[in-house]
Amino acid sequence: MSQNPLIDYAGLPPFDAIQPEHVRPAVEQLIADGRARIAAVLKQPSFTWDNLVAALDNEDERLGKAFGPIGHLNGVAQSEALREAYNACLPLLSEYGTEVGQNAELFAAYQALSDSDEWATLTPAQQKDLDNTLRDFRLSGVNLDADKKQQYMENAKRLSEITSTFSDNVLDATQSWSKHVTDESELDGLPDVAKAGAADKAAEKDLSGWLLTLDFPCYYAVLCHSTNVALREEMYRAHTTRASELGPDAGKFDNTDLINEILTLRQAQAKLLGFNNYAEKSLATKMARSTDEVNSFLRDLGRRAKPQAQEELNALRKFAAEQGVENLNPWDTTFWSERLREARYSISEEELRPWFPAEKVISGMFSIVEKLFGIRIQARDGVATWHKDVRFYDVADANGGALASFYLDMYARTGKRGGAWMDDCLGRVRHSDGTLQKPVAYLTCNFAPPAGGKPGLLTHDEVVTLFHEFGHGLHHMLTEQEVDGISGINGVAWDAVELPSQFMENWCWTEEGLALISEHYENGSPLPKDKLDKLLAARNFQSAMMMQRQLEFSLFDMRIHAEYAPGVSVQTILNEVRDEVAVITPPDFNRFQNSFGHIFAGGYAAGYYSYKWAEVLSADAFSRFEEEGVFNPDTGRDFRNKILAQGGSREPMELFVDFRGREPSVEPLLRHCGIAA
Repeated sequence: MSQNPLIDYAGLPPFDAIQPEHVRPAVEQLIADGRARIAAVLKQPSFTWDNLVAALDNEDERLGKAFGPIGHLNGVAQSEALREAYNACLPLLSEYGTEVGQNAELFAAYQALSDSDEWATLTPAQQKDLDNTLRDFRLSGVNLDADKKQQYMENAKRLSEITSTFSDNVLDATQSWSKHVTDESELDGLPDVAKAGAADKAAEKDLSGWLLTLDFPCYYAVLCHSTNVALREEMYRAHTTRASELGPDAGKFDNTDLINEILTLRQAQAKLLGFNNYAEKSLATKMARSTDEVNSFLRDLGRRAKPQAQEELNALRKFAAEQGVENLNPWDTTFWSERLREARYSISEEELRPWFPAEKVISGMFSIVEKLFGIRIQARDGVATWHKDVRFYDVADANGGALASFYLDMYARTGKRGGAWMDDCLGRVRHSDGTLQKPVAYLTCNFAPPAGGKPGLLTHDEVVTLFHEFGHGLHHMLTEQEVDGISGINGVAWDAVELPSQFMENWCWTEEGLALISEHYENGSPLPKDKLDKLLAARNFQSAMMMQRQLEFSLFDMRIHAEYAPGVSVQTILNEVRDEVAVITPPDFNRFQNSFGHIFAGGYAAGYYSYKWAEVLSADAFSRFEEEGVFNPDTGRDFRNKILAQGGSREPMELFVDFRGREPSVEPLLRHCGIAA
């Protein structure tokens, strides 16, 4: 290993050797190496796949392998020094990426390869990768004149900086707030798991009693179960005003100006490329063909679901009124919804938690995918990680042949970004020396950690989240592609990338699947039949209200990226969207948008609709299993071979039709959600 362990390491990332001071020097060296390799490649008299695409893919991979773990650590184990090192590299990487994307000589080399006789000898996957690369050159501004190229690069650098700052502000605002409780009566109604976690948090800071935080497991437990109305209101106000000009930290981590700047720069980038707005630019790489198509799709779902959503809200208000609550405040909705679900179905998320110990859920999930896809999963010890709770697993085929590996990081903690996600650590790539690099994934969640002497116990909602992220992981790990640009989730249209993740959720709602992932943590007893029946019966509780909420996010995202201009009020657009689709209108102080990291700091800008778009695909894909058997190995093999293995090698609609035998229908989604067609 060289003096800088981030350069040219072999195998898995050396997490135990990574130091913040290594980061920028490594990135600067690798960028310099990349520039030198491009210059050398362009001096060649002619271009082939091997001396152009494979050569530069190899250089890109060196940089990605070095900086990828840094980005991951910044999300799961952030320190001030690491944050500074990470953020210092973003403008360098943005400048280099834009510079490469705007290199007209390099674009001409790729075009020459595409126009050459060798094109006919390339595999369809290689041809698809080359087509994508030429498209991405154009979307990077390769055809712009010099002044516009420079402006595009400056905008891109600034965007990389401020989107990261947006994410940092959300994390800082979340971790800034806490409430120390010494009177246990203030925690009335809070589940034992949540109280134990709060007690552990207090003990970590040498405090007596309990420490409540805005980490989602704690926040949700309070909103859902606390009988202390004042506490629910206090935490709701703190959570919904995070990173804004309001709330406990008013103005300290405020993202308002960053939102306007992000939207302004995105619109400017799109217009430099000849698009009318950023939404059009975003859709240039997606399944959906126009903003009109997306908006029509979303509004059609809204039209179908809103009457039922209004009925669900009316039922909730009636139920709360019967309990003496005439005015249902925003901090009351979750609490009374859970009470209504308990009353209607005699079941609650907390009541089910003892039957979903994390270890059983994980092993059962592995059993399900082993049955479906003919694979084997085995834990491996001795791998360097970033926290003691992180586990490492290997994936093999039915004969024991190595396929992939993954890290699993389950629990919330200080310094870890909220939410759940999958990211790639290493991609499946055939190197020029003939060796095949196996894919490695990061799977990250934020569940309540083990506390009070009990193991990690999950709610059923958390089980669904775990399956969702593992579906993304399978997409990455079970690919059979060997070209980096279309291997795993690479090259997959963003509005199709959620297909495998949402598809995997379905096994959390089948009797056969639940039998494998549940047992009581104390005595190993199976989930009782009456609780199973109640859980399944409650599946579509308030499903139309939840759909309208997702449609609100999606339409807001599309509208601001289609309509924003300096002086346009983001809050006004959000209010208009709520008037159109929402059945519950948040209070005026709610600043949801200021922590909407998916679109302001993630990959879902003008693409949040992808969740619903892909949910149509996933529900229809699962309907084939409903017809042929939820553990039918032939159907599972078909899904693996025709969807998971293909990566981005073909258009998503082609893959779906190949698997399902026809184009997708929205009816299975409506049926699964219990919404009248």
